[in-house]
Amino acid sequence: MRNSEKVLNGLSKHSPQLDYRYERLYKNLFNEEMFYTAYQRIYAKEGNMTEGSDGKTIDGMSLNRISDLIDLLRTESYQPQPARRVYIPKKNGKMRPLGIPSFDDKLVQEVVRMMLEAIYEGQFLDCSHGFRPYRSCHTALVKIQKTFTGAKWFVEGDIKGFFDEINHQILIGILKERIADDRFLRLIWKFLKAGYVEDWTFHNSYSGTPQGGIVSPILANIYLDRLDRYMVKYAKNFDRGTKRKPHATRSTFEVNKARLLRKLRKVEDENERDELVKQIKAIDKERLTIPSCDEMDDGYKRIKYVRYADDFLIGIIGSKEDSKRIKEDIRIFLETELKLELSEEKTVITHTEKPAKFLGYEILVRRSNAAKRDKLNRLVRFLNGTLQLSISMETIKKKLLDFGILEVKMTPKGKEWWKPREHTKMLNSDDLEILKMYNYTLRGFYNYYSVANNSAILNSYGYIMEYSMYRTFACKYRSSVRKILRQYEKNGVFTVSYTNKKGDVRNQSFYKGGYKRKLPSADVNLDNSKPVYYSGRTSLIDRLKAQKCEICGATETLDMHHVRKLKDLDGKGFADKMMMARRRKTIALCRSCHLKTHAGSIDRSFNGEPDTLRGVRPVRGRAFENLPSKNGKASGA
Repeated sequence: MRNSEKVLNGLSKHSPQLDYRYERLYKNLFNEEMFYTAYQRIYAKEGNMTEGSDGKTIDGMSLNRISDLIDLLRTESYQPQPARRVYIPKKNGKMRPLGIPSFDDKLVQEVVRMMLEAIYEGQFLDCSHGFRPYRSCHTALVKIQKTFTGAKWFVEGDIKGFFDEINHQILIGILKERIADDRFLRLIWKFLKAGYVEDWTFHNSYSGTPQGGIVSPILANIYLDRLDRYMVKYAKNFDRGTKRKPHATRSTFEVNKARLLRKLRKVEDENERDELVKQIKAIDKERLTIPSCDEMDDGYKRIKYVRYADDFLIGIIGSKEDSKRIKEDIRIFLETELKLELSEEKTVITHTEKPAKFLGYEILVRRSNAAKRDKLNRLVRFLNGTLQLSISMETIKKKLLDFGILEVKMTPKGKEWWKPREHTKMLNSDDLEILKMYNYTLRGFYNYYSVANNSAILNSYGYIMEYSMYRTFACKYRSSVRKILRQYEKNGVFTVSYTNKKGDVRNQSFYKGGYKRKLPSADVNLDNSKPVYYSGRTSLIDRLKAQKCEICGATETLDMHHVRKLKDLDGKGFADKMMMARRRKTIALCRSCHLKTHAGSIDRSFNGEPDTLRGVRPVRGRAFENLPSKNGKASGA
């Protein structure tokens, strides 16, 4: 049986060949190795412990369960379960619908997703950055900053209800262009038509991708690849000229400067030379205020396009009428070819001197006379026309308000005054949990906005976070901030001490790494970065194949016992102690030990101690959650 590495690399070899059609894909779903790799990839996600509409979770995964799935697929009797719909609160107070598929469906979808990614990743264009390997929000933003230089207009695009409005017939038609396997396409149809269950009532799905499905992002990218190719073709027809006409006034400055330089070579009087030098510098200074090219040149036009999921940004060198026409052409294309609708509220045309909003950043083209000398010793405006990525104070304010640690007051002069407040929901947490929560939130926000040109304003965010944490500790212990700092500060840094499982005292400090801008990678051309697939070690499968219970040592078919988080373990059960000692969220058990673990009776029934645990002292207390393992990764995986 071929391993998954060979299967996926074999599929990706023909990915860039748009005229190549894949046949006999469905037989790869009979390959157990593909399911083993898929299981290893997705097992650690906490959502796998949430029940689907069939009432099952990842807990109890076994080799027989995978074999039964493959048998159903082989006879085409496999039918995905409808997703269980729940609602989660949004930041604006409204509720967001969320679909929870069954874990068996997640496993099959992950295998399908791996195959589709291998087939289509080499076909996708460089302008697409969402849900793709080696790409992220940052690669999209860096691409904009490198390629949108000199743009005059932005078109901020957003597709209305995109994931719920994907037309099934059009999607299958797009898939048929590369896939000539009816059985594989019928499986995709089953996922699209699985529907969802809400309040014990089944609802059909007539459009959109599977609710909460693993395969949904790759299907969305395949669908919008049509838009990407349309924009590339549109740009070829829209682009005009090789460079702008030189500004008429600039030539006069160059002639006058050349005349003064010739005169300077002949003059020997120092006073007269100084006067000529002053005139030359004055010409250089005045020249900087005049654009080198005619920015209104109608003979030079360009269009740049970047997309992340269903959001896209277009930079246009041209007139406002050009921007309106481009927006209208995109609207018509989406309606006629993809049966999608542009959101009129979110799709706006903005002059580049005003910020456009994309992926949480504000993007604008700078107008600056700041100058420095180039390699030829000429004064040039090195910032003028370049893209600036910014984070606004409103974004910081909203984040702090959502986190619940900011109180906004108005001064007598009508200005806002930001005051940090305690995080009331964390008053019952222990010291280490409070410190970690603030550190994780602070670092996560900084890491995302670290490529902003004005990242220094994150100092305001850091200040509120820091003093909010102090107030949280003070409120918890009914003390004052001054006393708390006196108690916890070490070498000027707020520090919490704790004892690890070996009895060693460790320290965890509040983040003090600063908010300096992180320069993005200079290489943003990811078009040729095709992923290479590795099967890697499947430790979970190796443990199941060993057919030896990790508690009693019985030799039989095993179940893999899963927990959502390590911190959910209370250490009372024998299986809990083993998982805590090994820092694993899984343990391979025989059916008897698995049932006893869920019943909480294994301590009473088990006599003796297995070799795997002998001499290992289990972790005690909640202060050891998510400690780093030897390979540097967080525990709990």
